[in-house]
Amino acid sequence: MEKLLTPFGEKIDKNCPLSEYPRPQLVRDSYQCLNGVWRYAIAKKNELIKEYQGKILVPFSPECILSGVEKIVTPEDILYYQRDFEYKKENDRTILHFGAVDYSCIVKINGKTVGTHTGGFFAFSFDITDFLVEGNNSLEVIVTDPSDTGTQARGKQSSKRGGIWYTPQSGIWQPVWIEQVPNNYIKGIKITPDIDKEIVMIDVDFNNDVEEVTATVKDSNGENITTYSTKTNHLEISMKGATLWSPENPYLYGLEISCLSETIQSYFGMRKFSIGKDENGVSRMMLNNKPYFNNGLLDQGYWSDGMLTPPSDEAMIYDIQTMKDMGFNMLRKHIKIEPLRWYYHCDRIGMLVWQDMINGGGIYGSNPIMVKPALNLAFNTKRFFASDGESHYKYFSRDDENGRKEYYIDSERLINQLYNTVSLSLYVPFNEGWGQFDAVKACDFYRNLDPTRIIDHASGWHDQGYGDVNSFHIYFTPFFFPKFDENDERPIALTEFGGYSLKVDGHMFNTDKFFGYRKYYDKEKYAEAIEKLFTKLAKLIHTKGLSATVYTEVSDVEDECNGLLTYDRKVLKIDKEFMKKLNSKLVI
Repeated sequence: MEKLLTPFGEKIDKNCPLSEYPRPQLVRDSYQCLNGVWRYAIAKKNELIKEYQGKILVPFSPECILSGVEKIVTPEDILYYQRDFEYKKENDRTILHFGAVDYSCIVKINGKTVGTHTGGFFAFSFDITDFLVEGNNSLEVIVTDPSDTGTQARGKQSSKRGGIWYTPQSGIWQPVWIEQVPNNYIKGIKITPDIDKEIVMIDVDFNNDVEEVTATVKDSNGENITTYSTKTNHLEISMKGATLWSPENPYLYGLEISCLSETIQSYFGMRKFSIGKDENGVSRMMLNNKPYFNNGLLDQGYWSDGMLTPPSDEAMIYDIQTMKDMGFNMLRKHIKIEPLRWYYHCDRIGMLVWQDMINGGGIYGSNPIMVKPALNLAFNTKRFFASDGESHYKYFSRDDENGRKEYYIDSERLINQLYNTVSLSLYVPFNEGWGQFDAVKACDFYRNLDPTRIIDHASGWHDQGYGDVNSFHIYFTPFFFPKFDENDERPIALTEFGGYSLKVDGHMFNTDKFFGYRKYYDKEKYAEAIEKLFTKLAKLIHTKGLSATVYTEVSDVEDECNGLLTYDRKVLKIDKEFMKKLNSKLVI
């Protein structure tokens, strides 16, 4: 396999990569980045390490190029991290934050355990105040990862990589940082805009007692618009005449929240996502109460040098802005949760986000995820509408009860972590039957926790006739969209299509073979095929009521060469203005 560096990885800051403040919607003045060079060791579970084996660049997993290690951590291994850091007390409490660690970890300060965490895609933190000393301190992280031998949420990682499945990775893969706070501090905020009532609701979560809260809303230039105070933790602020957020006008309001003990900075946007009907009575996805065509791409968020970890803030911006410049208005974040700064850039650049839940369960059988859905597509019949309930748990590789329970724990974490994202318009609880179970129940679970988003309860197939969209993945057959039943009025969404691959020598991970749903070797024929495909789709918007599309995909990933960008982000395979012209026709 070829080593491919992105332009961003080539100029990475090894002292503190990804050093920007990691949480743009709850910003404090106190911030100490702990990314950078740590020590590491990898040992079997029955072994005791006597010394560290070398240096690793955090937050890059040991499997990837940018870590400087390039070793795979197996389910039989333990991954050890250690670094020293300086501490000077400047406030009452000190909180240690991790963006994500895959999968299970123990965290120690100065040799004492401060906490544990499981869940490879979710942020967590510990109050480490009582473990610190003035001056030099030691931080250790001890990690295990069952990878695809477990039933936990793992995404597309596989011990037998190839095709659409990728090299497994482990350990710290998002930023690590500390901040100092008062004894009673703001743990979190929940921001809910309501454009119909012309208000924004803000709920403040305090560490201890509720304090008097003052919220100041600012315009895009930082000028104060309005100030509101309350002695409760719930605020409702009038936003009469507010500028609405959209991809065409991604207007963000600044927000400052002050209480007796501290002040934090945030932002929000006024927008609404819903389902409705257009002037012809066709069911549509709506933005701000108007029909809006969601024209997006599958975005797996993999990098040739950082794997799941983007090499830099600039790298994240590049992907989003390049797709925006090509006329797309949405990215389906596929089987991954990004660092919070990625969502911030979607908010400010103006890019809708569809968010997948990370898939888990046992090893998937070919029948539920490939054979039977493909047969139904091939014969132009209704898809395989098998029940995904208790009698089919084993069929869908979900017979592990603890794994099913963990799915709901992780789903709640996902919703809470991303709730304030302005651009997040839709959740995907399950994709293509990968560990799918009780999809109707799961849809209701998402809806109860967040009624402000649209839900594609079973993306692609194994539709249970529920959720908000009638979702299809069609790569090979003519486009047809059968209803679940005669009463199905859900908008039609082509949630994966295309996958046209173009081989670009010198920019391929696997030079021996590559994966694509339709392969091209000539750039002109590739462009002609995409033009024909998108022209066909534009007609379906009006003849079939098509309301959303998701082209596969933003970039190549390992063996997959379906991307508009190469894996190393050095080649854009199709002319930007040419693609923008095609996309201009995909409107309602």
